[in-house]
Amino acid sequence: MKLNEISRLITIQKTLIRYGLDEIAFASNGSRSVRILFYLFPWNWFGRKHGPRGERLRCALEDLGPIFIKFGQILSTRRDFLPEDVAQEFSKLQDRVPPFPGEQARTIIEDAFGKKIDEIFLEFDETPLASASIAQVHAAKMKDGREMIVKVVRPDVEEIIRRDLGLMYFLAEKAERYTVDGRRLGPVNVIAEFEKTLLGELDLMREAANASQLRRNFADSDKLYVPEVCWDLTHKNVMVMERISGIPVDDIESLKAAGVDLKWLAEAGVEIFFTEVLRDSFFHADMHPGNIFVSPPEPGKPAKIMVVDFGIMSSLSKFDQRYLAENFMAFLDRDYRRVAELHVESGWVPAGTRIDEFEFAIRTVCEPLFDRSLTEISFGTMLLRLFQTARQFGMVIMPQLLLLQKTLVNIEGLGRQLYPELDIWKTARPLFEYWMHDRLGVRGLAKGLKENLPRWLDRLPDLPNKTIDIIEKIRDGKIQVELKAPELEKIRTEIRQSNQRSVLATIGSAFIICAAVIFGLDGYSPAMVGGVPYLTWLFGGVGLLLLLFSMSE
Repeated sequence: MKLNEISRLITIQKTLIRYGLDEIAFASNGSRSVRILFYLFPWNWFGRKHGPRGERLRCALEDLGPIFIKFGQILSTRRDFLPEDVAQEFSKLQDRVPPFPGEQARTIIEDAFGKKIDEIFLEFDETPLASASIAQVHAAKMKDGREMIVKVVRPDVEEIIRRDLGLMYFLAEKAERYTVDGRRLGPVNVIAEFEKTLLGELDLMREAANASQLRRNFADSDKLYVPEVCWDLTHKNVMVMERISGIPVDDIESLKAAGVDLKWLAEAGVEIFFTEVLRDSFFHADMHPGNIFVSPPEPGKPAKIMVVDFGIMSSLSKFDQRYLAENFMAFLDRDYRRVAELHVESGWVPAGTRIDEFEFAIRTVCEPLFDRSLTEISFGTMLLRLFQTARQFGMVIMPQLLLLQKTLVNIEGLGRQLYPELDIWKTARPLFEYWMHDRLGVRGLAKGLKENLPRWLDRLPDLPNKTIDIIEKIRDGKIQVELKAPELEKIRTEIRQSNQRSVLATIGSAFIICAAVIFGLDGYSPAMVGGVPYLTWLFGGVGLLLLLFSMSE
């Protein structure tokens, strides 16, 4: 370890001790001999009073700085295994970081584009509009008068991130090795997911591409507006984008004063989200109120939702989409068996999982949710409970589904804040039904044929020649199929034994029939035993033994 890393590690240890988190670590260890070490440390000789564990963990992350705060924010999405009190506290973490000097931002911009800032912008405000752990945002005006924002990555932030990530890995490995909860939760994998997300946010070219894709997806939308990226002035650590102006979505009084229909706004937000998920398979995964604005209606111009900050986006595969859509429809029908079957059929849970046990578990956690009106049921909460239940049966939850669940919770909460009677099920159902018909019905079949037909036609001319080649190789003995699977060998053995039993049973039955015939035709014979011909006893006894032997094999 380098000297600065050792110093940082000591700071982390002091912070953990200050909030009594060493007590939690020792309490979670399964070994009594290790837990007793807790009482050997001098700071534990006197009673210490601490608040709830979730609050202590949140305060510790806030003290440790922006990277740890960011980690807590992302960790708050992992409610499939985090205790509810901890997840709730982590959701309160705010990414408020003091800005770095505007002169530094100016220098970074000039270095990125190799020219003075006055040659790029007509005006540039060195006082940032907002500042976060990864970057900060400045206002600017282009020479043609367009209002823009300039996002600048913090200087030396990558070095700080990699240092803190190294320490997080160190702590996660120790927790995984020495504590019961660590082995159960697998914190090393969680840090790996965090690293991928965080390093992705450092590349503003990637964020600009995300914004451009989302803008293209909703180019004709009358509900959502995505600001335009200025690609000529976008670099890995600098991004220039159209500046939007609107009312923050959580400023309800200003929205009412501007004449915005709150019911429309809440339903439009839900519709936009599910359109992103189902139609485009590309959704904004950081939809908190600070990233959503509303342009009020004007004469001849309807209100629109506007979004910013495209650093965290996610997508679903067709498999994930089908999982979500079919489960949604099955839940609406309270068909818990179908939900269980979907998980097994799709391979989300092990093939040997008992459908009835999984069905009962799903019913137990989800049925209480339906003991109220649909307007009060949270789809996000239902999805979370499903994840938690499926996890107990061996399902590994994919990161994109966790981001989906977290975003859905945000959308639902915001929608019901705007319009308490929001029925998210009624709003979303037409979109799910359309997706089912589009992908799984006749329309889906036609679309599949349309997509695959060119490939089939391209390969069709070679098909006769390939078929003839295979037939000739089989004829010449150049293709040999050898079956070595243990299951097939087992089947062969069982068939062989079954045939043997059948032969023995047939012979035994024949001997018994012969005995019956001899008894019927030869009522009296010199060779009599107990009044029955000797041959009857012989044939009958042999036949009975063969039958018994055939049944015992």
